[in-house]
Amino acid sequence: MNRLQNKTCLIFGGGSVGGEITNGLAAAIVYVREGANVAIVDLSEDAVRDGLSRIRTECEAPGIDERLLGVVGDATEDASVRNAVERTVARFGRIDVLHNNVGIARMGGPVEQSIDEWNLVMNVNLTSMFLSCKHVLPVMLEQGSGSIVNIGSIGGMRYIGYNYPSYSASKGAVTQFTQNLALEYASRGIRANTIAPGYINTPMIYRQISSAYETVEEMVAARDALSPTGKMGDSFDVANAALFLASDESRYVNGICLPVDGGLVQSAAPPSADRS
Repeated sequence: MNRLQNKTCLIFGGGSVGGEITNGLAAAIVYVREGANVAIVDLSEDAVRDGLSRIRTECEAPGIDERLLGVVGDATEDASVRNAVERTVARFGRIDVLHNNVGIARMGGPVEQSIDEWNLVMNVNLTSMFLSCKHVLPVMLEQGSGSIVNIGSIGGMRYIGYNYPSYSASKGAVTQFTQNLALEYASRGIRANTIAPGYINTPMIYRQISSAYETVEEMVAARDALSPTGKMGDSFDVANAALFLASDESRYVNGICLPVDGGLVQSAAPPSADRS
């Protein structure tokens, strides 16, 4: 416990719909449990409110409201990201951890997908991280320290059976973007690492992946079967990996892409795209 005591974590994509635990919200919960001040940013007031409510329920720490900040903001808009960073610094005085968890998936390759959808995926999954780093890095440089945790995907490392090249391309770019940050700022006390989740049972898959299957039950069974462990991971598997990278325990870990996938990326053959 208290691995993040006296640290401030800013999470883009840390809200919730109706209290559902997403990867971003799970990270917020774990960070708070470990003593951090946490600011969550999400697109709607409802998402921010529900995320904060779930954190309070899960953590039940004395004086927890003094350690929480919720900001409504669009991670793809420069002014909105700048506002979230400024509000976090105004409230807590610093930003020790930047956690980028915003992401979407859209099915369809070049033939099926419109250019607007392609641009949307790139903007949400990649440009959002550019913008958050643009505004947080000066804060970390002034401090002389900081840890950036960017959420990528196994889908950015290999084909995993889904026809969503825009998602795969954007997540692959996240890894390269993060490695560049890691090496550029390593001598100035700032680390940057990527986490690549595999088949994770999150609210996102029910909204954005289930259309690739006949039923939701078929989707869950198929994703469980494709995992080398026989079962999908959950949001806290990703959050606990993020905790390590956010904390001083990983002070000499920089520029890596850490799969959280039950061994999927090491398996010999890609999963079949045939789900008929």
